[in-house]
Amino acid sequence: MPQPPTTIADELGIALSNLADAATGAFTPTLRLGVTGLSRAGKTIFITALVHNLLTGGRMPGFAAMAEGRFIGARLADYPDATIPRFAYEQHLESLTGKHPVWPEGTRRISQLRIVLKFQSRHWYAGLRGPSTLNLDIVDYPGEWLLDLPLLGMSFADWSAEALERARRPGSGKEAAPFLAELAAVDPRKDASDPDAERLAAAFTDYLRRSREHGALSTLPPGRFLLPGDLEGSPALTFAPLTAPAQPVRSGSLYAMLEHRFEAYKAQVVRPFFRDHFARLDRQIVLVDTLRALNAGPAAVADLETALTSVLACFRQGETNPLLRPFARRIDRILFAATKADHVHHSSHDRLETILNRLVANASKRARFAGTETRSIALAGIRATQEGTISEGGQTLNTIIGTPLQGESLDGTSYDGKTEIALFPGDLPDRPDSLFEDGNPVALNFLRFAPPQKLDRNASGDIVLPHIRFDRALDYLVGDWLA
Repeated sequence: MPQPPTTIADELGIALSNLADAATGAFTPTLRLGVTGLSRAGKTIFITALVHNLLTGGRMPGFAAMAEGRFIGARLADYPDATIPRFAYEQHLESLTGKHPVWPEGTRRISQLRIVLKFQSRHWYAGLRGPSTLNLDIVDYPGEWLLDLPLLGMSFADWSAEALERARRPGSGKEAAPFLAELAAVDPRKDASDPDAERLAAAFTDYLRRSREHGALSTLPPGRFLLPGDLEGSPALTFAPLTAPAQPVRSGSLYAMLEHRFEAYKAQVVRPFFRDHFARLDRQIVLVDTLRALNAGPAAVADLETALTSVLACFRQGETNPLLRPFARRIDRILFAATKADHVHHSSHDRLETILNRLVANASKRARFAGTETRSIALAGIRATQEGTISEGGQTLNTIIGTPLQGESLDGTSYDGKTEIALFPGDLPDRPDSLFEDGNPVALNFLRFAPPQKLDRNASGDIVLPHIRFDRALDYLVGDWLA
């Protein structure tokens, strides 16, 4: 799938925005980091952990600038775009570190944050000019919005054919049946009618919602149908896929009305998101909830691969000429991260990374061809479990120890959100391709765990957030800018 097409006006807007960034950062360079992930991948946790660790000098031996003693400190600053809400860092941190820690709510709207990093360069001239600073800009947005980006390269007929083909697959019957029944009762050639459009859109939205609950991702576009915000009830969100009539489409027909609304959705919702935020990134981390897909079975794994490949094709990848950077940005590094690595024993982390590499193989190959460096890692932004062993049937099994969230259940046992358990999570397969085969289910005991209930403090009295390889991820994404 090619990168979304842009108009001359889009490119002019992107260039002007980049010039504005360059002007405001004339004396302080700015690195725009995209923290991307589909729904429930852990973006909010990752960003909160990133900001807290930088502000408090967290335990990050894999972060070279800190390990070498060159990292001086960080502070939050006003983001240059006053029209975008601020990322609620303090509220999220309070949720994680309060008297009764809970995971913060997922992202429901776009937000942004700027953190200024102060460091000592390792270059020979560093002693002459003193400490350096870097603006690290982060933009957060709902994972569902990502899935809209491929729509920019599709017509209404193309999208309808693809969406209906998915809805009619055998595995989608239960979720899609009510929508398909509504669709069968409507003739696309009939006169345009708002009640018909609203009824179809409501049935289609219900289908998308049920699909998300069962782990489907590539089925979800348009993403704003699930998180409409201020657009709820607007014509831009009142359409659904239709089977194209055999005869030429009449201008006043229901098909023509929904086609027009689809194009309006792309022009007024998706394209500005791509132009104003997605096309202006320097670095990208893609968070992937790999374990959740594994637990749901081969169909969910294949669906995740499809969704990731489609989304990543929309990135502006490749090396950027330093002389042209004030006008055009490109993503020169992408880090693929399998999140929730604390939900399996560390002995499975290599296999988890191998599985992730298999899921993003096509997208990674395309990125490298464009000149973008890529890497994969298994991490946990905030570690919710510890590790141990248990003896069972004469065998010693590697376990994880933590408190399952209230309502989680396994093998007939329902957990109350207060009881700590030792769990053997199962072994990940050596051969990633087996995950796509129906006859090879993964015997994985995957539960959602509560945040850590007791947290250490450093010498300055700041709370320390435990993690897995978070420091290595940060060093890969930012470290060379602090050299």
